[in-house]
Formats: sequence, C-alpha cells, structure tokens
Amino acid sequence: MEPTHEVLEEMRLLRERTPDVRGSVACTVDGLQVACDLPEEIGEQAAALAAALLAMSRRMLIMTQHGAFEETLISGTAGFVAFYAAGPTVVLTVLAGPGANVGLLRLEGRKTAAAVAAVAAPKQ
Repeated sequence: MEPTHEVLEEMRLLRERTPDVRGSVACTVDGLQVACDLPEEIGEQAAALAAALLAMSRRMLIMTQHGAFEETLISGTAGFVAFYAAGPTVVLTVLAGPGANVGLLRLEGRKTAAAVAAVAAPKQ
C-alpha cells in the first residue's frame, strides 16, 4: 500500500472515532499536500497555511523555551482547526464542528498524528 493511501486510511479512522471531525489534511513542513480528506481547493490552501502556522508555532516555542511543537488549536465561532506534529516532517490539520468534544479531538488527533508519523517515516 502506498503511504498516501495509508495516511488517508488513518484520516478515515479519525472521522469514525471522532464524529465532529469534518475533514483533515496532512502536509509536509514545506506545505506540500501528502493526503487530503477535504475538497481539493481547500486542501491545498490548508496545507500551505498549516506549514506557515507550524513554523510560527515552533518559533514561539523556541523563543519562550517551551519545548518541541505538539499541537496548535484554533477555536472559531463555527468550529475548531487543530494542527498536530506528525513526526519531524509532516503536520496533520484537522477540522471539527462547533460542538466538538475538544478533549476527544486532542486525544484522537494526537493518536492519528502518531500513526501518520509512522507511515511517513523513512523505511530503513
């Protein structure tokens, strides 16, 4: 199975485990889309923005000496957007509805990010 298909399968499982998840996209830290569970035009834009937010979040953590990046959560009036480190080279972006259980979103988002990291890791 190709890594993109494995990443998409992890995204599908995330939707199953977390009912309020509306979609997700995995991209490289450079903003290149790896896999997308969103409409294509939104996925490409989300990937580019995720890379920019990741860089900014990492810089803030370095500046404040608060460790390595794990996640960023944005809360809006119509839902949530969560960004998770999926290893050193991939970021997972997850969109959830306004009634989402944030604790469950964080738990399942981290679990999915770890699975994506395992798939994206170079095979030796």
